[in-house]
Formats: sequence, structure tokens, C-alpha cells
Amino acid sequence: MSVVLGIDGGGTNTRAAIVADGKIVGSGQSGSIKRLRVGAEAAEANLRTVLKEAFEQSGVKDVKAACCGIASPTMPGVKEWVTAVFDDFGVERSEVVGDEVIALDAAFQGGPGILQIAGTGSNCVGRAPDGAYETAGGWSSRLGDEGSGYWIGVNSIRRALHAFDREAPCQVIPRIMEIWGAKDMDEFINLGDGTPSPDFAALAPVIHELAEAGDAVAVGTLEQAAVDLVEFVLLVRSKLRRKHGITGEVPVAWTGSVIAKTELVRNQFFAGLHAAAPEMPVGTEEVVALKGAIWRAQRMAMAAG
Repeated sequence: MSVVLGIDGGGTNTRAAIVADGKIVGSGQSGSIKRLRVGAEAAEANLRTVLKEAFEQSGVKDVKAACCGIASPTMPGVKEWVTAVFDDFGVERSEVVGDEVIALDAAFQGGPGILQIAGTGSNCVGRAPDGAYETAGGWSSRLGDEGSGYWIGVNSIRRALHAFDREAPCQVIPRIMEIWGAKDMDEFINLGDGTPSPDFAALAPVIHELAEAGDAVAVGTLEQAAVDLVEFVLLVRSKLRRKHGITGEVPVAWTGSVIAKTELVRNQFFAGLHAAAPEMPVGTEEVVALKGAIWRAQRMAMAAG
């Protein structure tokens, strides 16, 4: 019996699944294992929690291969500590790759394609037929990640503050003040600019609600998010064509809560891509990145014999 393990370490949640002979026999979920987001100690605790849950549920002790997809895998020490935890759980062989890699493989299983990620963070990655990668965006929450949940949270506040200066009607600030428990504007600004910073990505669903209610600032923020996500896909498409000689259309897939759960963004994302490239195939269902980690682990196990 070949037993493998897949982990999807997103910016907010981590999911794991143990698969035996093609069937999931154990799974687990915990908080983020992204060190930049939660710190090294909490990241390791969350990883051990999700693994313990999956192993206890499955009842297996020996895992032949494991793949962990995680944000910022090239940061110093990240691969080493994840591998060390795997060793503690008796994993024979493992790899640690970017979360965009497992999502890309969930969609295309090693083949060419473009994937737009839009969750807590954002990133767009494309793979050419020869296996080469091209990317756009994904430059972290502070420096980029346009169209992400974090970006929506921060930029809705920025736009709302401009509306406040103009004395234009806007419900974004009052709603967030209520959520944060801020009694006045001074406290609101101090909380928003404080350290540690608030969970801006958690505000994205609130902005969606306000947009559906017609708030102009919320609508404008989400419309810009969709524009940015479309532009990332088109930029990667252009790079694949220009640098790798692709003449036909490359399929596009997507994953992340911003597109999956925010109707305005999703509709305008699809519409924008169709308007710019009518023949480009765009998936209608969200990619489940965990499936890509499992697929990669299965390949490792098969290669090992």
C-alpha cells in the first residue's frame, strides 16, 4: 500500500490529507504555517497540529512521500524546518514548494497553463510546455499582492479615507470601526496603523457585503481588484507567448477566496479575460490546491519504486 501526504499551507489556513492507494484516509486543518504571518513558533505548532490530526485519523504510521505547498518557501530556514517536522512524523521523503506550484499542478498536472491565485495574498504563475515558469505579482502584502484579500482590506480603507476627506457618503469606515471596536477616528487610525497590524484580509467579506449594498467605495475597490487580477493573467500570457514561442491559447485556472466568494470580482474577472482574449479557456471551478500536493507526492512515491 502506497501512502502519501499532501499539505496546502495557505496564508490563513493549512490543510493536510493522507492518501492510501488513491483514497483519502486522514485529513486535518489548522492555522497558517506562513512564518511571516504568524511567526516561527506558531507556524510550527500549526504544522504539527495538522499532521497529528491527519495521522491519528488515518491510523497509518509510515508515509512514503510528502509534498508541502507553502508561501515563501525560499525564505531562509523554511524548507529545513518543514522537512525536520516531516522527519519527526516518519515521512520517508518529502519536498517543500511554493503554494502556487501545488495549485498549478492541481489544475494542469505538470502541463502548461496559467493560474491566478487570489486569497489572503495574490500571485499569478504560468508554465510553458517546456516546464519554464513565468510570473506576475505576488510581491507580498506590503509591496504588492494586488487583488488579494489583504489588498482589498487595506485599499478599501484608503479609498474610504479619501471619501471622508471629501465628505462623500461611505459606510466602510463606520463598519470597520464597529468591527475593530474603535470609538472615534483617532482610535480607528491608531488601530489600523498599529503593530501588530489588524487582519486586513478578514475585511474582504465585509467589503463585499457593502458593495452588494451599493457602497461606492466598496464597489470601486472590488472593481479595481478584478482589473488587477485580469492584468496579471494577461501579462503572464504575454510572457509565455513572447519568451516561449506559444502561439495558441493557454488555459487559465484560478483559486482563492476573493474570486471564489466575491461575486463582483469573479464576474468581472471572467468578463475581463473574455473581452481581452475570447478564445482563451478559463476554468469555471476553483482549483483545490491540496490535490496538487497529493499528485506531486504520488509522483515522488512512484519514482522511488
